[in-house]
Amino acid sequence: MQARQLPMPRGWAWLREGLQLWRRNPALLTFATFGYLLSIIVISLVPLLGQLVASLLMPALSVGVLNACRAIDGGRKTGPDVLFSGFKSNLQGLVVVGGLYLAATLVVLMLVMLVDDGSLAAVMRGEDMDTQAAADSSLGFTLAVGLALSTPVMMAYWFAPALAGWWKLPAPKAMFFSFYACLRNWRPFVAYALGLAIFAGVLPGLVVAVLGLLSPTLGSLAALPVPLIVLPIVFASFYTATRDVFGLPENNPARDLAALDDARDGD
Repeated sequence: MQARQLPMPRGWAWLREGLQLWRRNPALLTFATFGYLLSIIVISLVPLLGQLVASLLMPALSVGVLNACRAIDGGRKTGPDVLFSGFKSNLQGLVVVGGLYLAATLVVLMLVMLVDDGSLAAVMRGEDMDTQAAADSSLGFTLAVGLALSTPVMMAYWFAPALAGWWKLPAPKAMFFSFYACLRNWRPFVAYALGLAIFAGVLPGLVVAVLGLLSPTLGSLAALPVPLIVLPIVFASFYTATRDVFGLPENNPARDLAALDDARDGD
């Protein structure tokens, strides 16, 4: 296993290939994506420990979505249980990845609060700020600090669930290799970020706005399916990026799922 260094245009290709993957089985990919999101939300609603448990289990659920993408990519049939297939491979390592990511995120929040004059906290609480207050605040500087501090954390987490779940790397090593892979491929990630902003933000906004000018009702109706299409494609692009940078392991949960499905078909 090694992290390939890819040219910048490959970042655009991750989204294009994610779209192609979604077109092959939109039902399964949509189920896996929103099953993941719904699971995180439901677990987070549990009093006291819900948000902690959700953070710890997030990497295992992420591997389930990746396994769904892998099954579609390999032309294999699989059932709804694929969402929880990540719990069957190096669960301890995946939980530690979630814990390290949570701890790093909390450290970033604490550091950001040290430079915040209260503006970011007010925005996070949902309070309205008038134009003058926003201009006088240090909100822009606080956001820049938050972005600078959170970017390395995201880099360390990006590939870590796949590395821990598929290659069974220990959590610290998985997060180190994830950070290294992102750093090594910063050019395609810049292209990917730009493409993501256009695909998930600009284009849907333009379509909804144009239809809204023709008819407010039509614009509202057009906005409803946007998340159902955009989010699964974005999640599929996480898989295509992993496949592009690291390839696919010979022995991994997706292969085990394929063998299980073949056995079911034989019965």
